[in-house]
Amino acid sequence: MARDEKLKERWESLVQKLSSQFAEGEDLDLDAIIYLIGVQELGQVHRRFKKDEKLDLMHIAICRLLEPYGYYEFEYYDDDGWPHYKMKEQLPNLKAGEQSILMKEAIVQYFLVSKYIQ
Repeated sequence: MARDEKLKERWESLVQKLSSQFAEGEDLDLDAIIYLIGVQELGQVHRRFKKDEKLDLMHIAICRLLEPYGYYEFEYYDDDGWPHYKMKEQLPNLKAGEQSILMKEAIVQYFLVSKYIQ
């Protein structure tokens, strides 16, 4: 099976599983999944977040997702338990579709490593 086909299959399976668990079956989009990863990485799953905190959560998720690709490196947790990353390498200029594929690939890998999907 081609790499792109395998990614597509795993992505669809992941969206279905996450959607049934967190969105009552309504399909979650890429941003919603990134947000969920941010909440998971912060570890404060049972609280409400302000709008600016939600953006910070998405930033945490993106940093964490792109860390294995060498773009970010974890630095420390602040006094409130929020993780901080530093940029190691500038992200390449990607078209919107290419960005989406990179993020989907990173998300699938994140959930494969955590054994949430196979």
